[in-house]
Amino acid sequence: MNQTVKRNLRIALLQISPAKTLSENLEKGIKYCEKAKEHGADIALFPEMWSNGYNIYNRPVHEWKAEAVSVDSDFVNAFARLAKKLTMAIGITLLEKYENAPRNSLVLFDRMGKQKFVYAKVHTCDFGAERDLTPGEDFFVAMLDTSCGEVAVGAMICYDREFPESARILMLKGAELILVPNACPMEINRLSQLRARAYENMTAIATCNYPETVPDCNGGSSVFDGVAYLPESNGSRDMCILQANGQEGIYIAEIDLAQLRNYRKNEVHGNAYRHPKKYGLLTDTKIKEPFIRSDYRE
Repeated sequence: MNQTVKRNLRIALLQISPAKTLSENLEKGIKYCEKAKEHGADIALFPEMWSNGYNIYNRPVHEWKAEAVSVDSDFVNAFARLAKKLTMAIGITLLEKYENAPRNSLVLFDRMGKQKFVYAKVHTCDFGAERDLTPGEDFFVAMLDTSCGEVAVGAMICYDREFPESARILMLKGAELILVPNACPMEINRLSQLRARAYENMTAIATCNYPETVPDCNGGSSVFDGVAYLPESNGSRDMCILQANGQEGIYIAEIDLAQLRNYRKNEVHGNAYRHPKKYGLLTDTKIKEPFIRSDYRE
């Protein structure tokens, strides 16, 4: 890793409500990225599926599928140019046009406007409207050049949070920070999942949700810095360094990278004492029972 130029990485969570059209979301998204830069942000993150405001429920499938945009669309390319102009990384989310059915995706641009990865939600919510999406096939980690030096950044989206394997794979691929676009109520149990993912992987996790003005959302965007213990403290500390209220706005958190990296070198979680040879059952696709629900997708 490069030596850091400044100590803390500033993440801006854009907890904002969507407009009615793609062009209006583009305009509003640009405006809030510019505001995030004014606050000194190194990374700006949008809520889930910003291109159409995650507006896929209680609508005809053909109608919302028609709103999908490609990763090389004017909408996405505008954020690539903006990232370069602002010298700020941007995680833009979209309903991605993809082969036979759209994907729920995040495109991460670095501060030079270079695309670092396109991540499509692996664990789509197949119990609802997302059953008509194409799930992603893998998790990605990229080295993101920032004013703090290079940071290993990965991503998961909303429901991915509920599967420990998502964050575990990202940790094993080297992620120091996991970006999590979201579109659901962030209540105590979901927040506890994020806390657990950060704790067990010694990884910072930044989640951006829609505000309470958006149906089935309540704000509550959060950042857990992944550091549960400090050498000078007898007990544990609260890893939650940011917990937004329900209102629309930009919420800024600072992650102490030096502290996180030192912690990862010395603590016992993550990959330190795992026994992966004993976990074969986790990847045995022949296991069919026990299932609480049987309407799963193979």
